[in-house]
Amino acid sequence: MVGILRIHGGRPLQGSVVISGAKNAVLPLLAACVAQSGCYRLEHCPHLTDVDATLDILSHLGCRVRWDGDAIEVDSRSVNCARIPREKMRRLRSSVIFLGALLARCSRAKLWLPGGCCIGARPIDLHLKAMRQLGAEVELQGEEVRCTAMRLQGGTIVLPFPSVGATENILLAALGCKEGVTVLNAAKEPEVVSLAQFLRAAGAKVWGEGTGEIHLTPGTPGQDTVFSVMPDRIETATYLCALAACGGKICLEGAEAKYLLPVLDALREAGVRLRVEQNRIEAKCRATRAVKALRTGPYPGFPTDAQAPMMAALLRAQGISCLEETVFEHRFRHVKALRDMGANIDVLGQTAVITGVRRLHGADVAATDLRGGAAMVIAALGAEGMSQIRETKHIFRGYDGLCQKLSGLGARICLQEG
Repeated sequence: MVGILRIHGGRPLQGSVVISGAKNAVLPLLAACVAQSGCYRLEHCPHLTDVDATLDILSHLGCRVRWDGDAIEVDSRSVNCARIPREKMRRLRSSVIFLGALLARCSRAKLWLPGGCCIGARPIDLHLKAMRQLGAEVELQGEEVRCTAMRLQGGTIVLPFPSVGATENILLAALGCKEGVTVLNAAKEPEVVSLAQFLRAAGAKVWGEGTGEIHLTPGTPGQDTVFSVMPDRIETATYLCALAACGGKICLEGAEAKYLLPVLDALREAGVRLRVEQNRIEAKCRATRAVKALRTGPYPGFPTDAQAPMMAALLRAQGISCLEETVFEHRFRHVKALRDMGANIDVLGQTAVITGVRRLHGADVAATDLRGGAAMVIAALGAEGMSQIRETKHIFRGYDGLCQKLSGLGARICLQEG
């Protein structure tokens, strides 16, 4: 989906939104369908360009895939290829997850360095080192990655950093190991927990997810596995930040507050009143105040994906807010666009200092990445006048039905070709 988003800001948000399935959960689940021969049905899937790109890879590998409403059915019994072309890999960052899946299924993999948002160095060194530790031979020639493994072995892998992608890749590769695999300093993110739950439903023996120490022993591959994708915690955070920027009262149906505790704490500090129920969050806000110090970090810390939306929520807050980014070094690329809308932001290394202003004004800007684009949408909703946001391909990688959902909350937003 491409075009130009046109937003007339200055209106409070009112109404309800149904939260979609999580982008960061469904993509590794789809890759997991390749790792073991079987028939799978993933329910509550978001309609996103990243999902479409992943399904394109599955089809290329020999899977039969089809949408059934918001469910995706995958028959991976006919996988007949272990090579992913460069143009398909470059469409999304998470394509590297197929490395572990193909090694488990085919004992080989040939792919390219992945694409995705330009938010800083995200090397796959941890992934490649882990594959070597599991017994694979890894060859990197320029941007081409070749892995072969006559026999994948088990063992213990200690990650120097709790990388989500590396943890997921190890779990998928472990499905092809003869012995058990233990991951120490594993990522604790809910999306990793979700993957472990899916693998368990599909026949693997997995335990310890969410603790930083995950154990997996391959079991009997399951057939006809049905699994529901968890709600998108970053989409939830984005709509709550939009409320903070605009004021009003909204209800998020299908939202899981337990995945978002640092974000909810920050929003409360900013003046958002929250009522949390099971699978539902009600929020209202009249005016925002500054948040003194936020620092991104691995789960259960403040998520780096919510940093840009939170920054946009604080642009008109009373006082001075500080956001420190510790995960990606280029995650402030959206700051220039926010300044074009009248924001007062100083960037000092990896810290952004936001001095609240009374008013923002519309501007013509271009999305720099997925979450930076979301920040521009939030700022435009809270600004006076009309904004145009170009390069919307970044935004629609991660937000299902963005225009329809915001319009349902009373926002004046539309996507026009251009």
